[in-house]
Amino acid sequence: MRWEELTGDLFPQAVKQAEGVCLLPLSCIERHGHHMPLGTDMYIGHELCSRAAELEPVVVFPDFIYTQILEARHMPGCIGIQPDLTIRLLENVCSEIARNGLKKIVIVNSHGGNDNLIHYFAQIQLASPRDYVVYVAEPSYHSEETSTAAQWETSVDGHAGERETSMVLAIRPELVKTETLPADGEGMPMQRLKALRDLGTDMGIWWYADHPTHYCGDGRPATAEKGERWFADRSQALAKIIRAVKSDTETKRLQDEFFGKTLQH
Repeated sequence: MRWEELTGDLFPQAVKQAEGVCLLPLSCIERHGHHMPLGTDMYIGHELCSRAAELEPVVVFPDFIYTQILEARHMPGCIGIQPDLTIRLLENVCSEIARNGLKKIVIVNSHGGNDNLIHYFAQIQLASPRDYVVYVAEPSYHSEETSTAAQWETSVDGHAGERETSMVLAIRPELVKTETLPADGEGMPMQRLKALRDLGTDMGIWWYADHPTHYCGDGRPATAEKGERWFADRSQALAKIIRAVKSDTETKRLQDEFFGKTLQH
């Protein structure tokens, strides 16, 4: 059930049908090589959540694109939000979701640049008492029912490569400009900070150092069939998480217990 497609009259029934669970799909607007749309992550997150909702009733929040993508601000079309505003906006959105009766909020991330953000955001839920719980869903790339791991032909793939290109070919093929795919190895990491990174050192500029054109991998082996198998696999895995969240009472109990003890000091 897409939040934005419900009428106000039907919304309360949708909350009951979803058993108070809402998916919050996080993505961004950024360059994806020469051939992919700026909204690649948004389209993928939207499709994954929509398919999971068909398998297990849940309310899906509108596509949330205002996340962490500062590393792409040197490229045309990027929408980069300041860090403090990103956190405040996420907090505000979660409180509004909960105010509307959906007390279990499941973050579904489709943008790699949010990996650290979503876990930090989950941790800072302990900063103050709240009447809802935030979960971070990270469904496996291959579930028990089907495995997609063997279908991938490329060993380097992280952005606009074989996987993401296959996904968008499966759902929005008209947006993929396959004729612009480079064949000169542009998607291979430049390794300009390799010596430091090999020592276990991290720095914010690492992605730009390796992939300044925001292309990682090789999209040429991508097919719509591969993307379809990926979506089928991941939506099944996400539906399992939704079912587990619906039956979960322990997380909220422990959260309330924790806040009760912190307020005693």
